[in-house]
Amino acid sequence: MNNQEAKQILTLFRPGSADEKDPSFLEARQLAKTDPELAHWFDAHCQTYLLLRRKFEAIPIPPGLKEQILSERKIQRPLFQRYWRPLLAMAAVVAFLFSIDFGLRPFHSAKDRYAAYRKRMIGSALRGYYMDLTTSDPDRVRAFLATNHAPADYPLPAGLKTAAVVGCALSTWQGNPVSMICFKSGRPLPPGEQSDLWLFVTSRQTLAQASPPAAPIFDRVNKATTASWSDDQNDYLLAVEGDQALLRKYLQ
Repeated sequence: MNNQEAKQILTLFRPGSADEKDPSFLEARQLAKTDPELAHWFDAHCQTYLLLRRKFEAIPIPPGLKEQILSERKIQRPLFQRYWRPLLAMAAVVAFLFSIDFGLRPFHSAKDRYAAYRKRMIGSALRGYYMDLTTSDPDRVRAFLATNHAPADYPLPAGLKTAAVVGCALSTWQGNPVSMICFKSGRPLPPGEQSDLWLFVTSRQTLAQASPPAAPIFDRVNKATTASWSDDQNDYLLAVEGDQALLRKYLQ
């Protein structure tokens, strides 16, 4: 599979849906992890899709619309009008949003840019993912990440060193590598899940001025509590499905 073939497949990919586990996208998504140009394109595609979905979800539904639709006589339309015209209109909106997204991005505040990064990383953990390496050996995790040109030189907080590592995954943000190290908190996990504690590491160059401060800051993203901090080399994002008290014990 080459770059263009992968793009054709990934054009149909919908982040945050069942496509995350669809094997038909697996080979193309794997290629996107090793091809910087494809990774940048795929990241932009996912962001545009999520932006479009949020805009549609934000459209208020007029009161009584459902009753009005049900009360009106069903109108038969030619197949082209019924199916293709709405799709073409949506495609035009996607193209428009894609064109303005990168133009507006420099004017987004550093806080907004980091929030978008954090939401994307946590969303990938909560929606379900596959680990590129499954192991309980922290040294193997670092070696695997280094071999795949992902951040591998990261100090772990003392509390996190006591958590059981279960593997890692390779991710990207705007074409830049992000290491996802997966741990178990020791609590019972739902069937099929291997981890409930995640550390994301990316170079400070990835987020530039949007990097978090050196002292951890806490926030809530969906079902996860997060802590964000940075050092001279990397930005760190630690997340757990639990409260802040549980998260703090891994930072001590």
